[in-house]
Amino acid sequence: MAHKPLESVNEAHIKAKRLLPKDVYDALEAGSDSGATMSGNLAAFTQIGMIPRVGVALPAQLDLAATFMGQQIEMPVVVSPAAAFAMHPDGEVGVARAAERAGTAIGLSNVASVGIEEVTKANSRSFAQLYWSGDRDVIAARVERCRKAGVKGLILTIDLSATRVAYNPRDWGSPVYPDGINLATLVKYAPMAASHPTWFLRYVKQRTLPGLNAPNMGTVGGPVPTLVGGLMEWLGTAVPTWDDVAWLAGLWGGPLMVKGIVAADDARRAVDAGATAISVSNHGGNNLDTTPSPLRFLPSVVSAVGDQVEVVYDSGVRRGTDVLKALALGASTVMIGRPWFYALAADGERGVYEVLESFRGTIERGLVSLGKSSIRDVTIDDLVLPDGFLIDTDLRHTRTTARQGV
Repeated sequence: MAHKPLESVNEAHIKAKRLLPKDVYDALEAGSDSGATMSGNLAAFTQIGMIPRVGVALPAQLDLAATFMGQQIEMPVVVSPAAAFAMHPDGEVGVARAAERAGTAIGLSNVASVGIEEVTKANSRSFAQLYWSGDRDVIAARVERCRKAGVKGLILTIDLSATRVAYNPRDWGSPVYPDGINLATLVKYAPMAASHPTWFLRYVKQRTLPGLNAPNMGTVGGPVPTLVGGLMEWLGTAVPTWDDVAWLAGLWGGPLMVKGIVAADDARRAVDAGATAISVSNHGGNNLDTTPSPLRFLPSVVSAVGDQVEVVYDSGVRRGTDVLKALALGASTVMIGRPWFYALAADGERGVYEVLESFRGTIERGLVSLGKSSIRDVTIDDLVLPDGFLIDTDLRHTRTTARQGV
């Protein structure tokens, strides 16, 4: 039977839900507490209207090129850092290869199931996420490891409750992560494998098991922590301050994103601390429950920092028109999390590439409908905004340096 490519994030989501064991699916799908924040992230995009234009002559080749933390990318969609445990044996390396093929960048989670060195070999635009975990000596060692691996920049996830995400209570129950693979774990989860044979046979064919280690939380050549062990170190570390961010910026000396900003004054503090990029994000809904969508805060953050840093959007992006709405509100690029999760679970590396290409296609169709030849031509004038979007200055002609410079 001929392969049918995934044509949308929704199609990948449906397939992933069918293939994944319930515990694995629930771990990636549900937001914290009631799930109101995650639902709000999705709803915010549907509440914004777009104004189509007709009769505009457009070139055959539309301009989707952008920059992400100094790296040229072929479209304004970047793989957000998240750990691909038990989704598919292709794992984060497969995601990195798919992103490379699509001409875009990847951020690798600090608690990913593969080492950063493997990912930088698979993608020439690799970035490493750091959680503030362990003391400064431990963090400095991880930074040096990233430097030696050849990463292009660091992504510091700073939002407070996101550092408790693995243990956030959920109204429908929180997933339980086993502390490594052993005989007892195999026996306990055997029914899961038996009831989802397609998912399990993927691992059998590649002669491997779902990874439950966090190699980037350890040192090169040292013992490899389990996911639970890495998370426990993280949970036992005091949350970072702006002084810590400034220390990290000085230590690294290169592109540094502070991820998890929604308030304009926090954005200004990130700039003062040495960040070169900001991600306006609420951790995809795995944060303080009932936090409004960061899309509502994006214009005020852009107004607060101007062209001093790149402003990236992250949370609830599912299609190309979502990307265009975020760009119109001032973002230079967007990052996606659950879309690539769904795609990886649905069809591994190939699925991730197909979903990235679906973003490319829907961005292009959106540009044509708006009568625009370039992503840099999309502005707030192309949108119909509901009440509740924090716009404190006129953004109609405000563009970030990152988009002007492409």
